Amino acid sequence: MEISFDEFKKIEMKIGKVIDVQDIPNSRNLIKLIVDFGNEKRQAIAGLKNYFKKEDLIGKKFVFVTNLEKKKFMGEISECMILAVEDENKNLSLIIPEKDIKEGSRIR
Repeated sequence: MEISFDEFKKIEMKIGKVIDVQDIPNSRNLIKLIVDFGNEKRQAIAGLKNYFKKEDLIGKKFVFVTNLEKKKFMGEISECMILAVEDENKNLSLIIPEKDIKEGSRIR
């Protein structure tokens, strides 16, 4: 399915720095990420528990979609979404900036 360039421009993607990672009780694969976007902090609920250790995420910067509607997972509200890529062998990689850039910087 193709979307127009104008539709694509509506998607807000920013660099966020993960400042905390918390387990979600009774979840086998979800974790809560607390993310700093420079002028605000948000939480993301992500199915990354089986792929990454907390120390692999905390203090690192990743690409997030920041204008999705909020969604509740296992009683926790997700306010943004971390972007990842997965290959045919179920290898997962998170999308990171190529060099250090300020939190809250918008992807263009």
